[in-house]
Amino acid sequence: MHRTILASLLAAAMLLSGCSRPKDAAVQPASSETGSSQSEPEQEVMNMETTENVIYLAGGCFWGIEQLMQSIPGVIDAQSGYANGSDETDANYPTVCTGKTGFRETVRVEYDPEQVSLDALLLAYFYVIDPTVENRQGNDVGTQYQTGVYYTNDKAKETVERIAEIERSRSRSFKVEIGPLVNFYPAEEYHQDYLEKNPNGYCHIPLAEMKLFSSLRIDPGDYQKPAAEAIRDKLTSEQYRVTQQNGTERPFANEFWDQFEKGIYVDVVTGEPLFSSTDKFESGCGWPAFSKPIEEPAVVELPDDSHGMHRTEVRSRTGDSHLGHVFTGDPESPSGVRYCINSASLRFVPYAKMEAEGYGYLLDLFEE
Repeated sequence: MHRTILASLLAAAMLLSGCSRPKDAAVQPASSETGSSQSEPEQEVMNMETTENVIYLAGGCFWGIEQLMQSIPGVIDAQSGYANGSDETDANYPTVCTGKTGFRETVRVEYDPEQVSLDALLLAYFYVIDPTVENRQGNDVGTQYQTGVYYTNDKAKETVERIAEIERSRSRSFKVEIGPLVNFYPAEEYHQDYLEKNPNGYCHIPLAEMKLFSSLRIDPGDYQKPAAEAIRDKLTSEQYRVTQQNGTERPFANEFWDQFEKGIYVDVVTGEPLFSSTDKFESGCGWPAFSKPIEEPAVVELPDDSHGMHRTEVRSRTGDSHLGHVFTGDPESPSGVRYCINSASLRFVPYAKMEAEGYGYLLDLFEE
């Protein structure tokens, strides 16, 4: 009777989830290898073992988050598992899929801070999830798909809370759990590296977004947002009005609208590289116009229904500066896309000064 009930519950859960186990994979029993009860101290110590440079990310089906993290240079290891559940419950796939355990499908990410920052990992995570929904991501519905970021030390806590605050400020609602790791159990072996074993397997994260993070060079951890008072002291009144108060400068009366000198344009608040002169084009709009950013994740696009219009706002990734708007179907743009950006939100770094100012790693943008 017990097995019949368990099978029925599991089948129901799988109908709701695109993240069902492969047909040829057997359900693993609750054992010391696949997730035993957290009441066993020895097992708990093993599964709670951490190093300083580890973060735990719950972002819906763990297959996709694991693959995303593995694609980022500097990530040493990404392991699928179950985190922050009730400590009297076996942490294995059948019981977690009942939705009654509190466990989240979570990926343990260990990284080399000399190669990639925690900021970069967190912002990649937020780029691919929907932070506004609860107990679901994509087609997957259930408490096991609740999003969350779980830290294990004070240094990580500071970074997580700082990034979460930025993300919270640009979300109409924010449902991501932010807190310490309570427990973690590795998932069954057939879940590990699932998308490598099954390249055509289900994933709620688009493949194109996965590829974005496999070759990124701009690390957002190098361009952290200053404190509010420091921003006010750093900017002119016009820069502050535009970047911090969502202002718009006058067309044809701003610094860069008709400039085409060789170089890059960086966030005036943080210095993060945003656009290149190679993608700047002549536009009749009266503001600087670019066909694309240097790297797509460096800017964040948000719906903007202000002033009785339906537009897409563009903000900087780490500084959360208001930059302008992006439009499609532009006949003047070589790509049909126009990033219409306020000069006051940008600082121009000439090609000849890029090396001296720490942007030498982007000089190859200008190689033919």
